[in-house]
Amino acid sequence: MTGVIPGVDAYDVDVSVDDAAVEAALDVTPSDVSAASELSFARNVFVPLTTACRYTCTYCTYYDAPGEASLLSLEEVRDICARGADAGCTEALFTFGDDPDDRYTAIHAQLDEWGYDSIHDYLAAACEVALDEGLLPHSNPGDQTYEEMERVADLNASMGVMLETTAEVRAHSGGSRGKNPGQRLNTIANAGKLDVPFTTGILVGIGEDWRDRAESLLAIRDLHEQYGHVQEVIVQPVSNNERWQAGSPSVDDYRRTVAMARDVLPGSVSVQSPPNLAPVREVLDCGVDDLGGVSPVTDDHVNPDYAWPALRELEDIADEAGVPLVERLPTYERFLDGERWVSERIRRELDADSAAGERYRAVRRGDSLAGASADRSEAE
Repeated sequence: MTGVIPGVDAYDVDVSVDDAAVEAALDVTPSDVSAASELSFARNVFVPLTTACRYTCTYCTYYDAPGEASLLSLEEVRDICARGADAGCTEALFTFGDDPDDRYTAIHAQLDEWGYDSIHDYLAAACEVALDEGLLPHSNPGDQTYEEMERVADLNASMGVMLETTAEVRAHSGGSRGKNPGQRLNTIANAGKLDVPFTTGILVGIGEDWRDRAESLLAIRDLHEQYGHVQEVIVQPVSNNERWQAGSPSVDDYRRTVAMARDVLPGSVSVQSPPNLAPVREVLDCGVDDLGGVSPVTDDHVNPDYAWPALRELEDIADEAGVPLVERLPTYERFLDGERWVSERIRRELDADSAAGERYRAVRRGDSLAGASADRSEAE
């Protein structure tokens, strides 16, 4: 069945969600899935190019009002990335609000002064800085047209955008500043057309119902079946903050949602539960196999009230699950073989005879955590 997702027809996205599949997903419980055999994570730095966004979602603390948002200079980007590389990170996570230069005149003027036509052109320059400093870019720039994503695709090891939900919810505001599920799905489809390894996910508790959750996961599955590009799906509960006081989903509801994701998605697609935002220990038996990107250097600027866990806490979570903890690159290993998914520019960095290249290879060999544990033991 097509055409049930708001905005899909306007963006000409080929997404099919079958009623029978929805009903089957709604029947899934935690007892229907199994715990993962290992837990993975990536070591990153968070680089918020700007806190400006054209959307005003009621649960989001990331965006600043016009007149308050600024734009990181490339010098500031370089400093953040250099500190991350020194701390053993492999990923530079670039974020900014959706098309901020369309709404914020100061951001548009600053980009123009620096010689950039758009935030997407500036993102390309920032990705080059990250690569120069020894980090692999993973950009999460919100909705992008095919042309906007094409501009930066070859400079990224992977990219992402949260679908959040296929439903129209009040938390997404409305009018021209309301998120459009069709536009979000179009961005995910664009990544598939451009062979970009991709991360997406759903938000739980923003006004959607159970059928919406099932349809959202099935829409992601359908796009992955077409293109094969989804590497992980984040299942993130909404959390209270200064703008959202409506609470989080119950642990039981979160467990059921995670189990639904694990059952609906192919086994090759990881299910992520972010440990600074979710009761991860409560869902270790529900199919979670990834803990996301965590940073020893920078804050989680999207969720500033919720600090990143330390490596030792991740190890404790894995120990509690009785499985190994493994570090990964921003591009999942299965995408790194062959030429389809990795651009020549990224391949050069992965294979480089440099400190960064050796750091990437250490992660792929699985010995990066052994070194970190040894360093920590000596410090103690």
